[in-house]
Amino acid sequence: GVIDQIAVEEGQYVRKGQLLASLKSTEIAAQVSQVQLSVEKAERDLQRAQNLFNDSVATLEQLQNAKTGVDIARQNLQQVTFNQQYSRIYAPTDGFIARKISQTGELAGPGTPILIMGSVSSSSKWILSVGAADREWAAMEKGNKATVTLDAFPGKEFQAVVSRKSLAADPVSGSFEVELQVAFGDTRPAIGMFGKARVKPAKAVSGFTIPYEAMLEADGKKGFVFVSNDQKTVKRIEVQIGSMDNSQVYIEKGLEGFAYVVISGSPYLSDRSAITIIK
Repeated sequence: GVIDQIAVEEGQYVRKGQLLASLKSTEIAAQVSQVQLSVEKAERDLQRAQNLFNDSVATLEQLQNAKTGVDIARQNLQQVTFNQQYSRIYAPTDGFIARKISQTGELAGPGTPILIMGSVSSSSKWILSVGAADREWAAMEKGNKATVTLDAFPGKEFQAVVSRKSLAADPVSGSFEVELQVAFGDTRPAIGMFGKARVKPAKAVSGFTIPYEAMLEADGKKGFVFVSNDQKTVKRIEVQIGSMDNSQVYIEKGLEGFAYVVISGSPYLSDRSAITIIK
């Protein structure tokens, strides 16, 4: 039907049972009236066919066709009555309007979304989506505890738990999405706010983190860095890369037994080069 009214605006807080939108009732009422007349005609045709069949004038097939006509007409009536019943949309719970998808005067078909609504009832579950590198993703498990901070509420920390881990990396960022269910208590956030999370993995993670600039070269899981124990000479070694992002590289193996990693000037060094530490 045609949308007659959208009674709310984006960002508006609504109460359970409040009218959100409605379709033009004249068109729906006309459809119901038309189908009701079809049902009445089908019932008259059935009665006529039954009388003619009793008088051996109509055939059994004609009687059965009349019965089928009544069944079809009644089903059509159920359908339009259902449409009439749901021509008005009410808020299923307390919440707010996150987005208006359709506008007044537009044609709305079956299943057409009109509004996107966010629930803020006492049972609401707020989700913070964060991006994690593959090494971080592997260390997390569903149920791990976390601490969340939001820029909108400085100085406040909220408790959270890992509720879902994506099984595929984002094709653009390369990170894995992890969802945290956050307990905000009496604080009421809004959809789209930015936050930071510190997840406490249940199992210890071994390895090293070095700046991205410390890598000489990388090929898949293999890379090379310069290390030193005496701060006088360097050694070029192979390391196994766990993952990397824009600023850090996570090393799984290869740095054991070395005290220092060269983080700048590596392209100008060679194996056993002498170095000077600048503090």
